[in-house]
Amino acid sequence: MSGAMVFIKDEMGISDTQQEVLAGILNLCALVGSLTAGRTSDYIGRRYTIFLSSILFIIGAVLMGYGPNYAILMVGRCVCGIGVGFALMIAPVYSAEISSASSRGFLTSLPELCIGIGILLGYISNYILGKYLSLKLGWRLMLGIAAFPSLVLAFGILMMPESPRWLVMQGQLGKAKKVLLQVSNTTHEAELRFKDIKIAAGIDENCNDDIVELPEKFHQGEAVWKELILRPTPSVRWMLFAAIGIHFFEHATGIEAVMLYSPRIFKKAGVTSKEKRLLATVGVGLTKIFFLLIALFSLDKVGRRRLLQISVGGMIIGLTILGFSLTMVDQSNEKVSWALTLSIVATYVYVAFFNLGLGPVTWVYSSEIFPLKLRAQGASIGVAVNRTMNAVVSMTFISIYKAITIGKALEEMEMVFTKKPSSKDVEMKTDPIHNV
Repeated sequence: MSGAMVFIKDEMGISDTQQEVLAGILNLCALVGSLTAGRTSDYIGRRYTIFLSSILFIIGAVLMGYGPNYAILMVGRCVCGIGVGFALMIAPVYSAEISSASSRGFLTSLPELCIGIGILLGYISNYILGKYLSLKLGWRLMLGIAAFPSLVLAFGILMMPESPRWLVMQGQLGKAKKVLLQVSNTTHEAELRFKDIKIAAGIDENCNDDIVELPEKFHQGEAVWKELILRPTPSVRWMLFAAIGIHFFEHATGIEAVMLYSPRIFKKAGVTSKEKRLLATVGVGLTKIFFLLIALFSLDKVGRRRLLQISVGGMIIGLTILGFSLTMVDQSNEKVSWALTLSIVATYVYVAFFNLGLGPVTWVYSSEIFPLKLRAQGASIGVAVNRTMNAVVSMTFISIYKAITIGKALEEMEMVFTKKPSSKDVEMKTDPIHNV
């Protein structure tokens, strides 16, 4: 969408507010999807929830690729948003539930890596399609082409095993044991994991039946919301607090503004050509992938907490340098090459440190900390907070940077809120050279 919006604005002539709504509606709809996905995955299973999300992606991509007007574009974006909510909640949960403890960090962060690969491919396709296709066709293909990988996902997930933990929640012990034998390194490991899952589900560890009857409320996720929200134990309250907190700060730090509006940031830094701005965003995608790979192999060795500390420290440095360099560009009357270069480098530094820790750890951590019965719907609350913050950032970024700009004087800040013209604005209106 970051590259497509450049061309959508040119063809449809939509306002900045409409662009913000188009960008942010996905996350508002993802909020609905994530809150629905927890109960859905408890009812129909983890695998079919992923299948459902892929169908939503296909429908949304087709609608956006068709995109005859702004309204249809919005509908398609919203349908995709619901699919995003489902996928963001279920992918790390499914990964965590089929993986062993020794490789859980690696496997649970794979969805974040694959999201990064998808973003990079999006940036590359934006650059190619924007350069070689017409305005009318280019951006539609940028959005519609997403239906193809969604179709691959729909068929691919049906070939994967169901989560053994979900099968145990349904009382299907025989099937759960077969899956564990498939996804474990040894038979002994499978037996130990099977024993732990049965204990977590409240089943006698010595039970050898293939099918057992469990209370209806348990395997359909009934009363989970009460245990999470209304009457949580002290430990569950801390789990929920931790999950909500890490999801809140993942997007409160502004990553969505950088990823979605990077062409605008590069334009503000002084990159005037559309092609060069889209090419610079490819660098953002490459940086994301490279540092996600580092995080992927570090999570189970370095640890979640240490990576978070390194990540947040680097993000602070990156954002500080970015703010300084953009201010230098804004205050100068001529092109400042060093500040332009520093702005791009600072953006890459920020993206690098985000994906080294905060990005992947958020999803790994929130899928690990909840007990079996509460995991799906507990994770869905975290994703709902994540999408809410994502929507807030994406739907306000343009308005905020236009209102505040990069470096208003303190005296001018009052004018922003009182909507009175500043002395600078008055001078510009009365200046004959400016008027000419």
